[in-house]
Amino acid sequence: MIGTTGKRIGAATAALTLTLGLSACGSGEQSGGGDGGDQTITMGIIPSWTDGLSTAYLWKNILEEDGYTVEIEEINDAAPLYTGLAEGDFDVYPSAWPEVTHKSYMDEYGDDIEDLGAYYDDAKLTMAVPEYSDLTSIEDLVGKSGDYDGKIVGIEAGAGLTKAVQEQVIPKYGLDEDGWELQTSSTPAMLNALEDAVGSEEDIVVTLWRPFWANNTFPVRDLEDPKGALGEPEALHELATAGFSEEFPEVAEMMANAKLDDEQYGTLEDQVVNQNPDDPAAGVEAWIADNQDWVDSLKS
Repeated sequence: MIGTTGKRIGAATAALTLTLGLSACGSGEQSGGGDGGDQTITMGIIPSWTDGLSTAYLWKNILEEDGYTVEIEEINDAAPLYTGLAEGDFDVYPSAWPEVTHKSYMDEYGDDIEDLGAYYDDAKLTMAVPEYSDLTSIEDLVGKSGDYDGKIVGIEAGAGLTKAVQEQVIPKYGLDEDGWELQTSSTPAMLNALEDAVGSEEDIVVTLWRPFWANNTFPVRDLEDPKGALGEPEALHELATAGFSEEFPEVAEMMANAKLDDEQYGTLEDQVVNQNPDDPAAGVEAWIADNQDWVDSLKS
């Protein structure tokens, strides 16, 4: 398992060079999907965040079958993603965390963003350790910073998860006083560090989230959060630039109808990230072959 994970991690970013450059196809320059005008829809994603990666290619497949052109724009952090969405540089962010994790971005840009609906209802932020670790709770980190070089291995600096750990978890549990700090990097870098640690059975503390394929690929355990510092579970939403539903009413309706349960989401991400790491489109095709009824239900 561990020997092939590096390929999966790399596929989430470097191997995904399928993106077309950002073009003048923001919703402000489109004439809508049903009037014979420009039917191009641009989706913004952070490719290493595989919920957005998987759902973007899912929608690309579905919408292109209906005659739309879908372009996927890769963004490296959450802040420019929300800025671009609000300014109409692209049309849809297909897997946003606006209720808790990205609430600060919605507070800032929400007036220029349209919420098309939630497709998954039980997402949450976590901190995790390998199953062989003696740690079971975030509280257990106190007094242990010397065993971990004082580092919690995190992801992108602009991620809502990063903000939650820095501003809520560390101060609420007094981890800063014990010498802990969050090491920001990127999702692939965090996963590489986790893979290396697990392969050597070394101790490590990482930031993770659910749903995410890594929870099934690596032998990890969520740390309990008795102080609730990481926030409550939330839903994953499709967000669009303001006015999108007026220009693309059929697409907006389909996205509002989209609901994935744990099994459907898990098999989708597995096909995209693990089974077809170099070709997310092929992963989506394989998933749709087994879930055509779900696709058909979007128009009912």
